[in-house]
Amino acid sequence: MLILALLQGNPIVAFAFIVGLITAITIHEASHAFVAYRLGDPTAKIAGRLTLNPQSHLDPVGTIALLIVGFGWGRPTPFDPFNLRNVKRDSALISVAGALSNFILAFLLSLPYLIAFYTNNLNATVNAFYQTISIVIWINIILGVFNLIPVHPLDGFKVLAGLMPKDWYHDFIQTERYGIFILLFLLITGMIGRILFPIVSVIFGTLIPGFRTPF
Repeated sequence: MLILALLQGNPIVAFAFIVGLITAITIHEASHAFVAYRLGDPTAKIAGRLTLNPQSHLDPVGTIALLIVGFGWGRPTPFDPFNLRNVKRDSALISVAGALSNFILAFLLSLPYLIAFYTNNLNATVNAFYQTISIVIWINIILGVFNLIPVHPLDGFKVLAGLMPKDWYHDFIQTERYGIFILLFLLITGMIGRILFPIVSVIFGTLIPGFRTPF
């Protein structure tokens, strides 16, 4: 089990991993809710999702799965497309908000390191601190990239749909029913890792130069 392996290796790493997961999922789902509300849909707010309280966004089974096997999910944030002025565009904006929030958080957390790195002020204290913080940054990057894979039920499906010409949009939306099978295929064959980790490594190396990915 992933969490037991982390605990046996280093309790501080395990703690950072858990905090990183909770933070990343919470800000991801809350961002969906916030953008939906700003675009005129109160569904998520009525459901109590317009909050940074982790209890509103964590799915018990999905969280346990994340801690045990390293793959899981949060509670999907609901929105009603009938409340949106432009369903195609606004659905894409709501969907991309989650991943964007993870990337922004990763950047903000890495900013002190980047400043120290590019002004030649790195020291042992900064490096030691980022040995732990790098885990939180990594989790936010991987959650953001993973959710942008254009396969339903991931956010990337609606993001890609929103970028498509109108002539293609409706045909593409019809493929939504096959998305879960495609996603399961990608997971079972290990193709997800081959897609994710090269991208995550590049982003991580850009935000924290000189650091290797934590896992």
